[in-house]
Order: sequence, then C-alpha cells, then structure tokens
Amino acid sequence: MKKNLAKRIRKIRAFTLIELIAVIIVLAILAGVAVPRYFDYTNRSRTSALQGTLGNVRSAISNFFANASVAGTAAYPTLAELTTIGTVVMDAFPRNPYNNRSDVIAATSTEWTNRTQDGTSGWRYYVDNTLATPACGFYANINTTTTALGGTNGTTVQTANQL
Repeated sequence: MKKNLAKRIRKIRAFTLIELIAVIIVLAILAGVAVPRYFDYTNRSRTSALQGTLGNVRSAISNFFANASVAGTAAYPTLAELTTIGTVVMDAFPRNPYNNRSDVIAATSTEWTNRTQDGTSGWRYYVDNTLATPACGFYANINTTTTALGGTNGTTVQTANQL
C-alpha cells in the first residue's frame, strides 16, 4: 500500500513532456515579443540622448552669445572656446551616443547647410562671427537613422545629422 502511494505522489509531482513543451512555447512567444521592443527602446534612448545633448550644447552656445552681446560684442564662441571646459560647457564635452566620440571639428557654411558628415568626430561646429549677423551651427557628425520624426508632415524619420 505504501509503495503505491509513493508512486502516486511521484507521478503527481512530475511534469509531463507535453507540459514542458507548452511552457517552452509560451516562453518563446514572450521572448519573440519582448526582444524587438527592447531594441526599439535602445534606439529611442540613443535618439533622446542625442536630442538632449544637442539642446544643451546649443543652449550653452546661445547663452555665450547673449553674455557676449550684453558685454558689447555679439559673437558666438570659437571652436577653441567651445571645447575648453568652463568656457561654454562646464564639464567634459558629451559623447555622441551613436559613435561614442566627444571631439568637435570645424564645419564650413556649406557643410552646415548640407549637414555634411564624415564620421571622424562626434560633433561638427560652424561659426562665423565676421558676418553682419554672426552665425553658428552645431550638429552630430553621423548620419545614422534615428527614431525622431520630422519633415513637413511630422512622419519622416530623421538621421542624426539632421537633428
């Protein structure tokens, strides 16, 4: 009698092969749904980090210009001033989340207008204080597709150098 009871208890505790396969299938379906969502989040976080950095640096450049204007000489920071810690930005220059580079190189007016990129640095900076109205531009030096929407209808996906 005891032997039969022990066999029944062992049978009740064990999972059948069908039950194990069903669990594996459910887990595979969940993984198939979760993995693409994870990759979308990483792309969105890179885009957000890029937009945040661009906004912060552009704001710092505008603040420098405003301070210079109040002081009497309206001018944007030079490339050397921009990259000197404590002049325009207070910490080390932020890294571009798409190519992990933090160096800044000069851009010409044409390169700024066309948002030309060569991938040799994290950022590009155009400045011309000799114009009647000084001009400058700061952008990411990479053309990787982001999750940011833009264009006239707000549905066109933009590349990093277009932001």
